Amino acid sequence: MTIDVIIPAFNEELSIVNVIKEIPKDWVREIIVCNNGSTDQTAAVASAAGATVLYQPQKGYGSACLKGIAYLIDKPKIEQPDIVVFIDGDYSDYPKELVSLVEPIIKHDIELVIGSRALGSLEAGAMQPQQIFGNWLATNLIRWFYQYRFTDLGPFRAIKFDALLALNMQDKNFGWTVEMQVKAAKQKLRCQEVPVNYRKRIGVSKVSGTIKGTILAGYKILWTIFKLL
Repeated sequence: MTIDVIIPAFNEELSIVNVIKEIPKDWVREIIVCNNGSTDQTAAVASAAGATVLYQPQKGYGSACLKGIAYLIDKPKIEQPDIVVFIDGDYSDYPKELVSLVEPIIKHDIELVIGSRALGSLEAGAMQPQQIFGNWLATNLIRWFYQYRFTDLGPFRAIKFDALLALNMQDKNFGWTVEMQVKAAKQKLRCQEVPVNYRKRIGVSKVSGTIKGTILAGYKILWTIFKLL
């Protein structure tokens, strides 16, 4: 199967090269960095490391991911990937664990695989208490309202490209990950979680690193769960 990787990135010049270099190249065809209006050298560093760099000036995590998807859609049908992997550019995930994420798709025809930090090893301080609580609340709401069991809204995930397109993703910012999981539940996709390890990110989080970001993210996640009912 052809596997492409999408990395949304905003001011990640100190970490992006680590992510790119540690992605298993024998498993991946193309690494796509969606530069989300960075004011540092993220784009130059990513390009020098061998990634395809796209420019998305409209701020927002989802906006960057949608840019990467649009790029893949524009390819001739025969050149579109079978699987897309999403991973953050802050080096908090372990890129080499990509193999574990895609194996359920390749071997067992799973459609969406979430890398669960709750099931894996979490470095002390890697996630703030509000993040841990928010994940617990959101995944329980999904279980109650949509009858799908997740333990995390982790950004490290793999999905069949045709299933991704069928989800018709729309969210342009903080609701991106939960939108994917709620829509996957509504469409009855075959989903699985695999344990992933998680460490302190390089640099300051644009979401959990600020009070405003935390509040906005929490509101958007809850709003997305309820609006899709």
